[in-house]
Amino acid sequence: MNPAAGGGRSRQLLSAALERLRAANIQVDVRETSSLGHATQIAREAWSQGYRKFISVGGDGTSYEIVNGLFPLTEGAETPTLGFLPLGTGNSFLRDFSDQGVEYAMESLIAGRSRQCDVLRLRHREGALHYINILSIGFTADVATMRSRSFSGWGEAGYQTSIFICLARFRRRPFPLSVDGEQSIDRRPCLFLTFNNSKFTGGTMMIAPDASTDDGLIEYVRWGPIGRVGLIRNLPTLYDGTHTRHPLAEVRRVSRVDFHLDGPVDVMVDGEVITLHCESLDVLPGALNVVV
Repeated sequence: MNPAAGGGRSRQLLSAALERLRAANIQVDVRETSSLGHATQIAREAWSQGYRKFISVGGDGTSYEIVNGLFPLTEGAETPTLGFLPLGTGNSFLRDFSDQGVEYAMESLIAGRSRQCDVLRLRHREGALHYINILSIGFTADVATMRSRSFSGWGEAGYQTSIFICLARFRRRPFPLSVDGEQSIDRRPCLFLTFNNSKFTGGTMMIAPDASTDDGLIEYVRWGPIGRVGLIRNLPTLYDGTHTRHPLAEVRRVSRVDFHLDGPVDVMVDGEVITLHCESLDVLPGALNVVV
């Protein structure tokens, strides 16, 4: 549980949620996070103690940390299960299955509904990370980085402010890569690239409208060097997924991506901002059970 999620609302709402789960004969042991990355440590220690089912109480960042506590530790072992309680904050991953948020998540936990979910693995110069939602590079990562580093306490206003600042700077640049073993390297300038396991990011932004969490593939979305005015006109299409119909947009479903970058870049992965020298991206099919 991230007690700071939703400005502290997570802690206030947890007692009622636990009462409801325990009334349904679900035994829950609570562990609170105290710092960035703590959920990763908690999940790793819990796995070694024999726990196999986890609930992320917080947003996408909390579930991201739990996933990185479980992987690569669980590879080749019993499949772990992850449920969600987005108390006081959003959860983009859940929106693939319902827009009812906490209530849907609670019903899923009580009913014991679960399904297999792919886990995407990014290898980088310093190691590897795992995620279940989205990884982005370019404009989308620039916005997330600006918000995280300069406007983290501003809520939605911070997000909008970051968009406008990044629009003013407006960088379109190449991120050289190849997919599925192809010999050719794509060096074309672009606005952003996203590598998706699920459809939504930022709560309601449908970046990858055709992504599936259990198809064993990466939904790779590329938006070419659209101009500043063109982006402003098309911003609403990022929320309904119709941006993929733009002439400068491309969507591919691939199993592997190899990066040919000169150095580290800012990436946004499941809501978290990291600077990494990316090397390759692949899929661990059905490696996680999700309660949805």
